[in-house]
Amino acid sequence: MPLRVHVDVVSAEELIFAGETDFAVFPGEAGELGIYPRHTPLLTRIKPGTVRLKVPDREEYELVYVSGGVLEVQPTLITLLADTAIRAHDLDEAKSIEAKRRAEEALENRSSDVNYATAEAELAQAVAQLQTLKRIRKKN
Repeated sequence: MPLRVHVDVVSAEELIFAGETDFAVFPGEAGELGIYPRHTPLLTRIKPGTVRLKVPDREEYELVYVSGGVLEVQPTLITLLADTAIRAHDLDEAKSIEAKRRAEEALENRSSDVNYATAEAELAQAVAQLQTLKRIRKKN
C-alpha cells in the first residue's frame, strides 16, 4: 500500500479540500515547500500562491489559490488554515487583472492617501492568482 498523507485546506468561509495525497506543494515564505507522507512536524506561515496537491490515481495536480495563512504538517496530516482559498478553476481572471492594475496604480500614485503595505499585499495576491491561472492553462 502506497504512503499517503491527509490534507485539509480550510479558508475562513469553507473547507476547500479534504483528502489523501501522495505529495503536496505549498508557497512558503522562503520558497516552495514540498511535503511527502511522514514529513517531520512543521508549523510555518505561507504567502499568496498556488497549492499543488497530487491526488492518488490522477495525473494532474489539484490546484488551489491561497492568499496566505498557516501551514501545520504532521507525519500523517497536513492542515492549511488559509486567509482566503479558492479552487483554481473558480478564479476570475478579469477580477485578478483589475485588482493587479488598481494595486499598481496605488503604488505609483505617491500623492494619494494609500496604505502602501495594503497595496503591496493586494498586488502580491493578484499576481499569485494570475500565476495560478497560468498553471491551469499550461496543463490544458
